[in-house]
Amino acid sequence: MASLNMNFDASTVQPTGSYDPLPNGEYLVVATASDMKPTKSGGQYLELELEILEGNFRSRKLWDRINLVNSNPKTVEIAQRQLSGLCHATGVMNVTDSSQLHNIPVIATIKYKEPQNGYEASNEVRGYKKANDQSTPQAPQQPAAVPTTQAAGATPPWGRK
Repeated sequence: MASLNMNFDASTVQPTGSYDPLPNGEYLVVATASDMKPTKSGGQYLELELEILEGNFRSRKLWDRINLVNSNPKTVEIAQRQLSGLCHATGVMNVTDSSQLHNIPVIATIKYKEPQNGYEASNEVRGYKKANDQSTPQAPQQPAAVPTTQAAGATPPWGRK
C-alpha cells in the first residue's frame, strides 16, 4: 500500500486513451522535442517528438527517426531528404539545431505499419508539407479499420520498411 499524499479526484482528469497506431492519413502536427540518439550500428539519428494538433487524435504523440549519421550513403541520402522535407514545410531552410523546427505547424503524412519481425504494429512518418498548402488535413476523424491481411503480391500500404 502506498499513500498518495493527496486526494486524487479522477473525475477531474481525462483518462488515457488507446495508443493503437493511427490510421493512414495527413495530420496537423508540431515538433515538440528532438534529440540526436545513437544507433546500434554506431551512427546517429534525429528523433523528433510530434504532437497532433486537431481532430480526434489531438494531443497524441508520434515519433519520427531520421538516420542522419550512417555508414551507408543511401541511408544518409534518404535521411537528408526527410529532413529537407521538414525544413521546407516549416520554412526553416538553414538548421544548426533541431529546436529551430519546434512549434511550427506542418502536415505530416502518417502510414500504418503492419506488425513484422517481432515488432508490434506502428506508425511511420512518410513526409511533411506546409500546413497552409491545404485548408484541412485529410486525416481520418474516426479510427479506421486497420488492415490485417494483404493479398499475395500486393504492395504494402506503407510502401517501405
